[in-house]
Amino acid sequence: MAKKVQSVFVCQECGYESPRWMGQCICGAWNTFVEEKIRPEAEDKRRRTGSRSSAGRPGAAGGIGSVKPVPLASVRSGETDRMDTGITELNRVLGGGLVRGSLSLISGEPGIGKSTLILQAAANIAQRYGTVLYVSGEESEEQIRIRADRICETLPDNLYILSETSLDNVILQLESLKPVFLIIDSIQTMFTDGIESAPGSVSQVRACGNELMRIGKGNELPVLIVAHVTKSGELAGPRIVEHLVDTVLQFNGERSQDLRILRAQKNRFGTTNEIGAFEMTQQGLAPVENLSASLIEDIGRGAEGSIATAVFEGTRPLILEVQALTTTAPQGFARRTALGVDSRRLNMIVAVLERHAGISLASQDIYLNIVGGLRPEGTSTDLAAAMAIYSSYSRKAPPAMTLAIGEIGLTGEIRSVPHIDRMVREAERLGFQKVLLPAGNAARIRQQTAMEVVGAASIQEALKITGR
Repeated sequence: MAKKVQSVFVCQECGYESPRWMGQCICGAWNTFVEEKIRPEAEDKRRRTGSRSSAGRPGAAGGIGSVKPVPLASVRSGETDRMDTGITELNRVLGGGLVRGSLSLISGEPGIGKSTLILQAAANIAQRYGTVLYVSGEESEEQIRIRADRICETLPDNLYILSETSLDNVILQLESLKPVFLIIDSIQTMFTDGIESAPGSVSQVRACGNELMRIGKGNELPVLIVAHVTKSGELAGPRIVEHLVDTVLQFNGERSQDLRILRAQKNRFGTTNEIGAFEMTQQGLAPVENLSASLIEDIGRGAEGSIATAVFEGTRPLILEVQALTTTAPQGFARRTALGVDSRRLNMIVAVLERHAGISLASQDIYLNIVGGLRPEGTSTDLAAAMAIYSSYSRKAPPAMTLAIGEIGLTGEIRSVPHIDRMVREAERLGFQKVLLPAGNAARIRQQTAMEVVGAASIQEALKITGR
């Protein structure tokens, strides 16, 4: 007797399922529902405890009720059993290496270097730990071999490549190879026979993600998933995948530049917002150990509209260069363009300068840029952005080798920022001579550094350093 094919309407924004079409989803999005057909399986593997993806889990083969609760103190911690990827910056972002049984997701724009990075990691893990399976649904074995010959010094015999888009066939290969590391490139190309919708649809991505999670957790197999991004840079597919995985990594960079930044947006086994830096070379991605020095190599020239600042990303401080350019707007509304800084934050800083510093910027086009293509988190760059804008507007260059750190409030006050002591130590290591800080941090920092420390309580006091 033929099985009845069922239909379900799925929101492409949040993954919410409804038995009927809805104009507006519960997430607030309009006209995002698409119909997808689901073919019921003869045996529901998602509810059956003794499924093949549960292999290796104690008591799994006994069926429902065979898995018993255990004392938490008796559970072996995976913290001491991480897998070294052989790439220092990748280990940093992961929190020390790959945790066995973890499910990690990496995304980024096409051509940014995701496949290069994971192929390098796959070769290193294969040499150190055992069999690695690299599943590619986008490239053939020959294409991957061409890249491997360029970026890998040696190709281990236990690094296997599989060009496949059927997750069911991938699972069959897993049972025979029994790898120690699995890579899926990419989740949008995978499909399972239990769902009739096309690969990349909400239902297929969710179903394949759930199956990969059961495989990884049940066999203590670390799984790395590559995902596509939308035109706006957000992760493509249902948001449930981000909640499902243990680690979400974002790979960013400008194609015209060699610098690449890997950022951890979610990490259940480490620090969130941790970043790793890489340089794209002919031999693949090379870790950049001293990122601050590479970002401020021209900061000592003392140019107008340029000043250094510091941010704290994950577990390390970074010294950045902030550049600003102001020009008279020809007519109409003035432009406000920000690269690496939130445009709303830029508008707020401009409003504070006009109100509390008495600077008329209404007729000025303002361009603000974080050198190197970084997009730092936090508000510690506010003061440097304000000083760079004023420096360009007044045609007065800030003192050379000066660092500005602080958050600007709406009333014009300079507010303290966390981890400022570690930022100052990093600046002193790089040869900076003067640092402008919030007044609340200045007294304590003076006792910890040999640099000249200037405290400012308001934006008016801070601008005096430029000779206003």
